Amino acid sequence: HHIALSTEVEAVNMEEITGAQIIAEALKAQNVEYMFGIVGVPVIEVAMAVQGVGIKYVGMRNEQAACYAASAVGYLTGRPAVCLVVSGPGLIHALGGMANANMNCWPVVVIGGSSDQNQETMGAFQEFPQVEACRLYSKFSARPSSLEAIPSVIEKAVRSSIYGRPGACYVDVSGDMVTARVDRARVRAAPCCPPPPVSLAHPKAVTEAVAMLKTSKQPLVIVGKGAAYSRAEDEVQELVELCGLPFLPTPMGKGVLPDDHPQCVAAARSRALLQADVVVLLGARLNWILHFGLPPRFNPQVKVIQVDICAEELGNNVKPAVALLGDIRNVYFSFQLLGCFRKDAWRYQSDTMWWRSLKEKMNNDVLLALAAHSSVPMNYYTVFHHIAELLPHDCIIVSEGANTMDIGRTMLYNRLPRHRLDAGTFGTMGVGLGFAIAAALVESGRKTCQRVVCVEGDSAFGFSGMEVETMCRYKLPVIIIVVNNNGIYSGVDPHTWDELGKMGDLTTIAPPVTLLPEARYDQVMAAFGGQGFFVRTPQELRSALQLCLDDWERPSLLNVLIDPASDRKQQVVSTLIPFSFNIWF
Repeated sequence: HHIALSTEVEAVNMEEITGAQIIAEALKAQNVEYMFGIVGVPVIEVAMAVQGVGIKYVGMRNEQAACYAASAVGYLTGRPAVCLVVSGPGLIHALGGMANANMNCWPVVVIGGSSDQNQETMGAFQEFPQVEACRLYSKFSARPSSLEAIPSVIEKAVRSSIYGRPGACYVDVSGDMVTARVDRARVRAAPCCPPPPVSLAHPKAVTEAVAMLKTSKQPLVIVGKGAAYSRAEDEVQELVELCGLPFLPTPMGKGVLPDDHPQCVAAARSRALLQADVVVLLGARLNWILHFGLPPRFNPQVKVIQVDICAEELGNNVKPAVALLGDIRNVYFSFQLLGCFRKDAWRYQSDTMWWRSLKEKMNNDVLLALAAHSSVPMNYYTVFHHIAELLPHDCIIVSEGANTMDIGRTMLYNRLPRHRLDAGTFGTMGVGLGFAIAAALVESGRKTCQRVVCVEGDSAFGFSGMEVETMCRYKLPVIIIVVNNNGIYSGVDPHTWDELGKMGDLTTIAPPVTLLPEARYDQVMAAFGGQGFFVRTPQELRSALQLCLDDWERPSLLNVLIDPASDRKQQVVSTLIPFSFNIWF
């Protein structure tokens, strides 16, 4: 009798929990708010479980876009979102997003379903060495050894994604683990990982940096997206304004200080880089975006004061005169560098030859002349001129494409930090719509909701265009502007295209850069219930854009036709060179 009663009590006290539930609760414990993905066997139950614990699940149309969106949430919030994918091809499609996140130093956690453990090496459905493959694309890649170990592995993935240099992390979950059950009491709970630890630069290095700045003749501050990610905008602004220094933002460093700040020298970028004698590098890397810090784009004798969170980055391509390791906001500025300048005030004078030389170069007359053209079809500069006049100053601008992104960077200003998302360090095409979805979701949860405007080339739009259905499904009021030149870099007009067709097989005749002339991308948006506009003239552009800005209920797409031969001013780079190397020329 006593034995039977004891068994009954144990059965009552034992609560079984599935692997999917363990994953969901572990993610919730780590303060994960968003999951993006495409469900299928074996991860459908995971998506349902995360919704059950209050995590927002966003179903996407392509795993790459899902991973791009999740990584953008990580950049915008500082806490990783999750990308959920199925086994084999599903994970492989997400690798592009993982690589992009790693190159941009953005936190993201990818959870991939995989073949059942008892079928390994047997040729199981979609069997693939997923953990091993992801090690090339992530900081951390592992499969929990048991259901009980899931929370600790997820905690490590989240922690690894935000500690040190942020990046992508992967957790593999076999199909049989998703549905398997275990007594809840046996599961090892993992508390939420704390914010990343901070460190102090060596006091001697700080003193050397201050002395070097004070003796510089032609100083320059370069602000990278690392400063944006660390939320160092107040500290960077105080340094620049307190010391009277010229500054130059990298593409996603735009907005840490406003682009229209009087000390911004972006319009004199080439001269600033070439002639600076001391460069303060704040959360930016001396990679291709900054010409590796080498001649002929930099002064051979330039002294670099490099500030970075990653020790391995210090000294890449150029040996820094002073290296300061640490988080820009919490360490370098607040407690050390700014403290020195606050105690011993120093200001670089605004009437120096250096300032006069930079201001002389900051002449936008050529851009204004190009923007003033009233002929139809429009050129890039006319389109961006009218867009810039109408966009709210606080909107988030997502941009990708070749000329579209490059010219838009110079004409569409950012005035707030983390308000520009583009092809980034990896020069990735197809990121735009995923980024825009992420930004719109993050903004929808804030009291001061700001518009998200996605400015795309027609080629770039094609990579992830079906995500407009995702926008319509979740009623995200994203405004997409497709700057349509009928091609990659350049295209041809409809008449020329017809003539090419008469000459024979288009696969052997049509230039590889051409796309279908005047393709109706606007109708793709309209097909799902959004607003679509077909735009040819400046007046149509202004009218349609204003209508879109007034509509907060649904997404919109402006298909803006421009001259297929429109190009950057004084463009001399061959179209055979990949777009990413054109960005700064």
